[in-house]
Amino acid sequence: MSEKIVFLDASTVDYGDIDFSSISKLGEFVSYPVTSPDDVIRRCSDATIVITNKVVIDKNILSQFPKLMLIAEAATGYNNIDIAESKNRDIVVANVPGYSTTTVAQLTLAFILALSTNLVKYNTAAHDGSWSSSDIFTLGTWPFFDLEGKTLAIMGMGAIGGEVARLCTAFRMNVVALKREESKSDGEYPRLNLFDLAKESDFISIHMPLTDYSRYLVNKEFLSHMKKSAYLINMARGPIVEPSALCRALEDGVIAGAAVDVMEKEPPSADDPLLKAPNLIVTPHIGWASIESRKRLVNEISENIKSFLAGTKRNVVN
Repeated sequence: MSEKIVFLDASTVDYGDIDFSSISKLGEFVSYPVTSPDDVIRRCSDATIVITNKVVIDKNILSQFPKLMLIAEAATGYNNIDIAESKNRDIVVANVPGYSTTTVAQLTLAFILALSTNLVKYNTAAHDGSWSSSDIFTLGTWPFFDLEGKTLAIMGMGAIGGEVARLCTAFRMNVVALKREESKSDGEYPRLNLFDLAKESDFISIHMPLTDYSRYLVNKEFLSHMKKSAYLINMARGPIVEPSALCRALEDGVIAGAAVDVMEKEPPSADDPLLKAPNLIVTPHIGWASIESRKRLVNEISENIKSFLAGTKRNVVN
């Protein structure tokens, strides 16, 4: 019997440049660019395999899928799926770890370079006439600094955090990591507790999953411990940083600036206060989405499905 494979939000992966043939040859394949919550049950009622990136698959929805055997998460994070209920119903959930490591690290480094050089402000000044009206050959409106000797703190020293650390040591930065109680050793980099990390770092880059522990971990108290000259980068999940606290810290000059590739609500509303905050670079959750990364993602999804159909476990998270 041919499997019914449904991709609920294929446009999150395919921008007109992705080939899904490695998946479509595994069964009857139907893809939808996007799927609203009201359409999930209707579109998946007879599916044996569902692929989702951000579409929520909760307990109520799972109860409507009598044939479902596998949920293939088209991402590393899987907080859009009720993992416990999936396990209760013997539905396997498989994710795709590691496909975007180099891509996310690359954008993180771009943020560090842009913040340290005031790149966005100088680009604007070149285009708005400020440079043209300068009395000298250059502009020195916003001083910038070398990365050498500066301290980068990484919150979440997994594969992505480790790659960011490797890249930044090439700039002779000092790298430290967040110490968790369950950490048995420092590993390659010194580990600091939360507030010591905030106090001692020039850049803080977040690469940890969203959990009960990490939700709003970066809040008003944390930001108050940071140097006034320091910068915050969030490449992980929006709710790790309390948005109102970050907005106020930027407005009041508590920290020098920030860069985020994620927000608490995505897409954000047009009047989201963070979009108007000073000294903040915002990108629309693109850190994972290079063409190479998305091709790796689709290939890994197909490999997860093939392994499941062959009766073997691959990247199973429940």
